[in-house]
Amino acid sequence: MSAEKRNALGKGLSALLNDSENVLPYKKPTGNNTQVSTSPEVNSLGSVNEIKIAEIEVNPFQPRTDFDEQALADLSASIKLQGLIQPITVRRVSAHQFQLISGERRLRASKLAGLTNIPAYIRTADDQQMLEMALIENIQREDLNAIEVALSFQRMLDELDLKQEELGERVSKNRSTVTNYLRLLKLPPTIQASIRDGEISMGHARALITVNDPTQQLYIHKYIIQQGLSVRKVEEMVRDLQKSRTKKEGKQPEPISFQLQKIQDDLASKFSTQVKLKIGSQGKGAIEIPFLSEDDLARILEMLDW
Repeated sequence: MSAEKRNALGKGLSALLNDSENVLPYKKPTGNNTQVSTSPEVNSLGSVNEIKIAEIEVNPFQPRTDFDEQALADLSASIKLQGLIQPITVRRVSAHQFQLISGERRLRASKLAGLTNIPAYIRTADDQQMLEMALIENIQREDLNAIEVALSFQRMLDELDLKQEELGERVSKNRSTVTNYLRLLKLPPTIQASIRDGEISMGHARALITVNDPTQQLYIHKYIIQQGLSVRKVEEMVRDLQKSRTKKEGKQPEPISFQLQKIQDDLASKFSTQVKLKIGSQGKGAIEIPFLSEDDLARILEMLDW
């Protein structure tokens, strides 16, 4: 992925806050004078800045010490493909030294992905009130996409120590609206990037949220893009999927072996749908390949050279 594409998110998020028009320089006292560094890399309070990973030190008071290596590897792969969706937050210690406040998992995964720079919010020790004012003011902007709004809400919860009800009062939105935006951040990174880039709408995303299985979310998302489905059509697909699942609920199937699970996963990847292997007590069974429409069935049959 080109540097231009990786930086696209940072450019979009800068719309959240006042950006390079108001530079907040680092001031270093030298006797009776003050030297001011006006480096373009560090912009105004609350803006998204690209800073060097080598200049970031981990917060020594970070309570979390264990990180799932596989989860880090998965996030790293996502960052290589989509870029870092949610910036980290740092505090500036000196002209070229920052201390991590939040986002150590994202920082570690970015290092694994080979990034040298990372998008970050830069805070000072006493900027909470200014940050809150900037976020509230800019959340009202009409040119923000749903992911940018969701990230702003999440940032207010994390950094200003607010509850969802309090957040709703600050931004003049009811709690259900705030919750709907925050739930977007639980979707797979690929879908979040698609919302950010305008490939699917907030309505599409809200329908996908009701699907519990990330694999199915990704499949339906891919189908939305390929077929140009309307929000209403996606809502119908999701309702049909949930009805089908309800009918099948009852006796839970017996767990399958690791080898069969891998075969099932490989088939699901190949056909871009949730393939099921049904194995009887004597080794007999069946392969179930579900489809969502006649067009989807035609796609699967073509793959089978039917």
